[in-house]
Amino acid sequence: MNWDWQFTFEVVLPRLLPVVPVTIQATVLSFLLAVVLGLFLMLLRISRFKLIAVPAGELIELIRGTPLLVQLFFLFFLLPEVGITLPPLTTGILGIGIYNAALCAEVYRAGIQAVPVGQWEAAKALNLGAYRTWRDIIIPQSLPPIVPALGNYLIGIFKETPLLSFLAVGELMHASKLIGSEYYRFTEAVTLAGLFFLVMSLVAAVLVRMVETRVSRSILR
Repeated sequence: MNWDWQFTFEVVLPRLLPVVPVTIQATVLSFLLAVVLGLFLMLLRISRFKLIAVPAGELIELIRGTPLLVQLFFLFFLLPEVGITLPPLTTGILGIGIYNAALCAEVYRAGIQAVPVGQWEAAKALNLGAYRTWRDIIIPQSLPPIVPALGNYLIGIFKETPLLSFLAVGELMHASKLIGSEYYRFTEAVTLAGLFFLVMSLVAAVLVRMVETRVSRSILR
């Protein structure tokens, strides 16, 4: 492998550094959408009304069971057909957010179902209202298994952003592919893009671990 350091510093880095914020923006916004929408889907999924719970469950399984890239292309080409024209980045954030919302919904549901039934019965025996039951009993006990899973999805979303290059979004992988196509040198561009992803994934993993530790300490108090 013939690594060209001059090409790396004069061409690759100046082209990749400006698009790093695009990758971070796509990750953060997609994660926030997934967390909020996933909570809403979970509430529909555990509804006592079958007319709500069953369709919500089928929708979650449909989203989970189809590839993310297929969903991105579906949104990218379908929305203009129904008169909705969005920028490629917005479409990508919407697609990644919806896909991971279905995953987050199951994480929420699993965390809540992990709370022993006796805790619900104890809250009822103490005549606690729904708000205090969720705030003081259910949510604190369901957070420990939920937070690590959400942290993994955050890192997973970050590593899914290269799929946005198929929508012509100017993120890291798209920029590295353009450099390779323009100069017929892919090694430096793709390698540096991979290193950027590695470094930012490690930073995100450390932040997630700090949040997990903080949540665990606050619950034990």
